[in-house]
Amino acid sequence: MNTDHVPARARGLGAAGHGAAHWRAQRISALALVALVPWLAVSLAGGRGEDHAALTAWLASPLDAGLMILLLIAAFHHAALGLQVVAEDYIHSRARFVVIAVIQLAAIAAAVAGIMAVLMIVQSG
Repeated sequence: MNTDHVPARARGLGAAGHGAAHWRAQRISALALVALVPWLAVSLAGGRGEDHAALTAWLASPLDAGLMILLLIAAFHHAALGLQVVAEDYIHSRARFVVIAVIQLAAIAAAVAGIMAVLMIVQSG
């Protein structure tokens, strides 16, 4: 049988469906940010970030601390997803894996540091 004109068959290799999940995660994190960033801007514009004492008193509130933690999670997750796409699109060597791992680890570290800072403010308040 001559296979020169036979269409290629999918072999079950690769990350089928990964792109859709990535796209969905980016859209969900973007929707969270659409709600949380205006909340932060309005809160800070209202004088809650005027000085250190006002900011820490505001963040000591359980509701505001919870919303800030959600904002940190959404922001760093969204950033990591976007930077991963950039790395996948523009890095065409084995370094891509290392760059994506560094992006993800940096996003996790930054989110954890921010969450820990908020929790320390809540605990001290």
